[in-house]
Formats: sequence, structure tokens, C-alpha cells
Amino acid sequence: MITKDSIETAYSFMHQKQRIYVYSTLDWQKDDIEIAIASYVDDMSKELYDAISDGREDFLRDHKRFRDDITMAVEKLEKLL
Repeated sequence: MITKDSIETAYSFMHQKQRIYVYSTLDWQKDDIEIAIASYVDDMSKELYDAISDGREDFLRDHKRFRDDITMAVEKLEKLL
């Protein structure tokens, strides 16, 4: 079962990181955000992760797709709120 609290917490964290990531010009800062998000999703509810990842195991963990993934994750979490 996915709780409203877990959705709100994930949304708040990812929304904040996504906003910084999109406008950052610092590669080290973007790398730090990618690491923080990957760590977060490692510990998040599997049900919630499955709900936002569309079954992709590398969702939010693939450097090449991270910008698109974080944007999609925030949009999906917002719809779940």
C-alpha cells in the first residue's frame, strides 16, 4: 500500500532536486543530485517506485536519462497527490 505521506515526501524531495538539477550549470552538483536521488529510490517503497518507474529497473539511476526520468517522476508523483 502506498501512503499519502510517502508520496508527499517523495514529491517534495524530488521536486526540489529536479528544480536545482534543471537550472544547474555545475557538473559536480548534478552528479551529487543523481547520487542523492539514486540513494533515495533504493530505500523508497517498492510499490511507489514501481508506480512511477513504468517497470524500468534503471529508472532514476541512468546518468544519460536522468533529466527525463526526474521530470517524469515529479509529474507522476504530482498526479498521485
